[in-house]
Parts: sequence; structure tokens; C-alpha cells
Amino acid sequence: SSGINAEYGGLTGVAQEKMRVYGTRAHYMMMSMNLAALSVMTLGLLVTGEIWHASNFCLKNQTIIPEIITFGFASALGQNFIFITVSEFGPLMCSIMTTTRKFFTILGSVVLFGNTLMTRQWIGTMIVFSGLIMDNIFGKTIKRA
Repeated sequence: SSGINAEYGGLTGVAQEKMRVYGTRAHYMMMSMNLAALSVMTLGLLVTGEIWHASNFCLKNQTIIPEIITFGFASALGQNFIFITVSEFGPLMCSIMTTTRKFFTILGSVVLFGNTLMTRQWIGTMIVFSGLIMDNIFGKTIKRA
């Protein structure tokens, strides 16, 4: 699952960088990526038959429909900021910002709410933190030929 996620993330990053090189604006990039995702998702739902399970669930539990709509609006708002970041600074910077946010979310969860991490989770957190520090120190140096 996470391997497939990483592959799609890599493909998405390449597509976004190509769109950015051609001067594609944030909202057009967002629309294009969402239409591509909608196509893949629709095909998957139809092939697996999950479209009927989802439709039946919504029909039986109609109180969930406003929740789905609210989730859609919140997702669109969040995507707006993501695609503005991608179009202005590139997908790599967006990825670094997202990773940094996740890191501080985990750190806040531990410090503010007393959640505990297993040893391997602390190791992973330290690897991310080290990468962010190294990027801050070495990532901005200009290479001269």
C-alpha cells in the first residue's frame, strides 16, 4: 500500500514539475490533477463494483452526505494551498513543507498530549529531523562548475 502510494507520489511530482516548467497556474494544475485522479478512481470503483456499495451506504445513511460535502470543501481548501505551493516553489519544496508539518504534528502529539512513540518511531522521527536539518544546511548551496 505505501509502496503504491510512493510510486503515485513520485509520478505526481514529475507531472507537477513538468506542468510548472510550462508555467501552468496553480488552479489549472489542481483541476488537471483532480480530473486525472477522478478518472482513475471512477475506473477503479466500476471495475471492483465498490461504486454500488458506496451508493447503497449513502442511501441507507443519508446523514453522512453533509459530512461528505464538508470533507470535500475542506479537502479543496487544503489542496488550494498545496497547489499554490507547488506552482510557486515546486513539488520538492511542497513535500519538504508537508514532511515538516507532519513532524511537528507528531512532536506536538507527544509533548502536548503525552502520546508515546515506540523506539522505531523515534528513530524515524530523528531521521526526518536530521534530513530537514541537512536540507537547511546543505540544500541551499550553489554548486559551481
